[in-house]
Amino acid sequence: MSERQKIICIVGPTASGKTDLGVSLAKELDGEIISADSMQVYKNMPIASAVPSNEEKHGINHRLMEFLEPTHQLTVAEYVDLAKKEIQDVISLGKQPIIVGGTGLYIDSLINNIVFLEEDDNKTVREKYEKMYDLLGGTEMLNRLSLFDSISANRIKPNDKKRLVRAFEIYENTGVSMSKQYEISRQEPSQYDYIIIGIGFNDRQKLYDRINLRVDIMIKNGLIDEAKMSYENYKELKGGYQAIGHKELFPYFEGEITLEEAVESLKQQTRRYAKRQLTWFRKNQNINWIYKDKTDDVSDNALKILERQGIVCEKIKH
Repeated sequence: MSERQKIICIVGPTASGKTDLGVSLAKELDGEIISADSMQVYKNMPIASAVPSNEEKHGINHRLMEFLEPTHQLTVAEYVDLAKKEIQDVISLGKQPIIVGGTGLYIDSLINNIVFLEEDDNKTVREKYEKMYDLLGGTEMLNRLSLFDSISANRIKPNDKKRLVRAFEIYENTGVSMSKQYEISRQEPSQYDYIIIGIGFNDRQKLYDRINLRVDIMIKNGLIDEAKMSYENYKELKGGYQAIGHKELFPYFEGEITLEEAVESLKQQTRRYAKRQLTWFRKNQNINWIYKDKTDDVSDNALKILERQGIVCEKIKH
């Protein structure tokens, strides 16, 4: 059996500083970054999705960013296939792959070798269950899901429309429940020797303050114009244009609320998103947490974790 490929994953909530840590480690370890962010994959929304600028990248190559039209809904299976190819390419260049992002489902599916059954991209099926969710609500959808996939029904929250719809969609398209598919997939060990570093905050309010400040900076940098373009051209479509950062401003464009109310809504929804991210990551006992509000040097702490774990330690010492 060939040696497993070594990868580093950096996770955490939005606005926690994942990009900065990823760039810092890439410099130290001669690495390249592969994004694991479900919104950064889309074109034409760099402000809302917080795509790092050229200055913030510091010359480090970033992959799987801004390559998809926002009209396309990237599935987890598609992401995993793309990420595996990028990892192999980075390794072939003699560099260290560093996965950076806050989309936990992407990262978990990648490192745990989740194999997705082949299915057609049937938009009709997806739209049917999206309409059903809107009509019945999350609680009733969970009740119906429990009839054929009780495990997923216990894991998914009623307000998680995307995952609920996906559970129904997978079952109709393949005849196999989402949880059964995961169970079958996990029988094969991961092809990666991975270590996960998480950026957290001991004081949650400090994270929320960072989120509020980030939104203010986004507004200053032109988020209104970026979201207006989405509103005028794609507001009825799915995909990237339903991202946090655009849709909260749509009621403002329609004259239903003030700009101040829209901005406050955006901050609130982003804070809620960060909370959901933390809830997801807290379930993973393999994450090595660094608390940003408890250390003066996140990068140094991360390097020490990597060395203790024996992953790419030869590059660190070099």
